[in-house]
Amino acid sequence: MGAAPNIGAPPIPARTTAATAATRMFSRTLTGPTIRRRNPVPHLPYGTGAGRRGREDLPNGTWPLTGPRRDAGRMTTITAPVRRVHRPPWQGYAAALWSLGYGALGVSWALGAPGFPWGASDPDLDRELSVLAGASPVPGGWWVAAFCALGVVVSLALTLTGGRGAAGRVPLFLVWPMVVLLVLVIPDSRLMMGVAYTPLLLVAPLFDLSLGGTTLADAWPWPVLNQLLCVAGGLLLAAAALNFRRRRLGACADCGRTGHDGWTSPAAAARWGRTAVAVAVAVPLVYCATRWSWALGIPLGVRREFLEEGARETPGIWLAGAYLATFGALGGVLTLGLVQRWGEVFPRWIPGLRGRRVPVLLAVVPAGFVSIVVTVAGLTYIRWTVAGRFELAEWGAWLPETFWPVWGAALAAAALAYHLRRRPGCPHCGHGPAVTGTPSSIEVLPVG
Repeated sequence: MGAAPNIGAPPIPARTTAATAATRMFSRTLTGPTIRRRNPVPHLPYGTGAGRRGREDLPNGTWPLTGPRRDAGRMTTITAPVRRVHRPPWQGYAAALWSLGYGALGVSWALGAPGFPWGASDPDLDRELSVLAGASPVPGGWWVAAFCALGVVVSLALTLTGGRGAAGRVPLFLVWPMVVLLVLVIPDSRLMMGVAYTPLLLVAPLFDLSLGGTTLADAWPWPVLNQLLCVAGGLLLAAAALNFRRRRLGACADCGRTGHDGWTSPAAAARWGRTAVAVAVAVPLVYCATRWSWALGIPLGVRREFLEEGARETPGIWLAGAYLATFGALGGVLTLGLVQRWGEVFPRWIPGLRGRRVPVLLAVVPAGFVSIVVTVAGLTYIRWTVAGRFELAEWGAWLPETFWPVWGAALAAAALAYHLRRRPGCPHCGHGPAVTGTPSSIEVLPVG
C-alpha cells in the first residue's frame, strides 16, 4: 500500500529547486555559509530598516547586497563581497597647494610687495593682539616661505607614504605643531569680533543704524582675513594628517571606521556628547551675565568708575557688549540642538523645511568654526592675563574670557558627537547603520 499523496502542497518545479540550490552554493562560495539571510520585510531591500538584522555575522569587508526573488513562496537573497574603495587623498594635495600659494606670498612680501599682514601694516594700534605684532617683511616673509616649504614636504609625505613603521611617525610629529600654529596661535580675538559683528553690520542699513560709521571693511581688514586664510591652511593640514592616520590604522579612508567603534559608537557619542553640550552652554553664561549687567548700569565684577569712563569715552560700548552677550547666549541655545530632536528634524514652525532632516554638515561646520573662534579669543585673553595686563579688582572684564578655550573644546566635542551619532553607514567599507542604495563601485550579480 503506497503512501498517500500530499494534496495540500503544490509541487515545486525542478528548475526552481535547482536555482535555489545554485544560489546557496554561489553565496557560500563567495563569503561563507552565514551570509544568506531571510529578509524580515520582503518589500524592503536588505540592509534597510528591519531588514538589516544579521549583518554582524557577515565576514569583514563585505556588505549585504540583495536582489529580491521569490522561490517556492519565500524570499531568497544573495550577497556579494564588497571591496573597500579608497578615495584619492585629496586633502594632502590641497594642503600642499595652499602651502605653495602662501609661500609665494611670503616670498613676495620679502621682496618688497605690499600686504604683509603683521607689524607696521597691522591696524592693531597697541601691538598687543597678535603674537606677530613685532614682525617685519624682512625676514618675516622669508620665514613664511620656509614654513610653507616645510608644509609642502609634510603634505606630500602624508599623501604619498604608506605610514608604516617609525618613518611614518615623522610626518605626524611635524604636522600637528604646524596645525596648532596656524589655527590657534597666529589668529587673535579680532577673528571673533568680526564673526560676531558681521550680522549686526549686515542688518544695520535696514534699521538706519550708524554704529559709529563702522563697516564690514573695518571688521574684516586684510590682517584679519589673513587669519582666516591661516586657519584654512591649518585645517587642510589636519585633514591630511587624519587621512594619513587612517591608513596607518588600516581604517576606511572614507569614514575612518575600523569595525571597533568604542567611544565613537552612536550610543557612546550620545552619552559624552550630552556632557559636552552642557559645558558648552554653561561656560559663556558668566560672560553674558557681566555684559548684560553693565548694559543695565550694574558694575558686576568691575568698579563703577570703569563703567562711567567707558560710557564717556565710547558711547554705546556697553550696549555693544550686551549684543555680544546675546549673540553668545543664542549660540548656547543652538548648541542644545546638538542633543535635541529639533537639531535633527526641522521644527514645524519653519516654513518649507518643517519635518525634513537637518543636514549633518549644517550643524557640524558652524559649530566647529565657532569652536575655533572662541578658543582663539580665549587664548588671547589668557596671554594678556599672563602678561599682567589686568587687575584682579576688574575680574569681570577678563576672567570669563579666560574660560573660552574650555567653551571651544566642549563645543568641538559636542559637534563631533553629533557627527558620530548621525553619520550614515559607509558604502565603501560597510560599517555603520544600514546603507540604502547600491554604491557605483559595487557590481550586483543577478540571480537566475
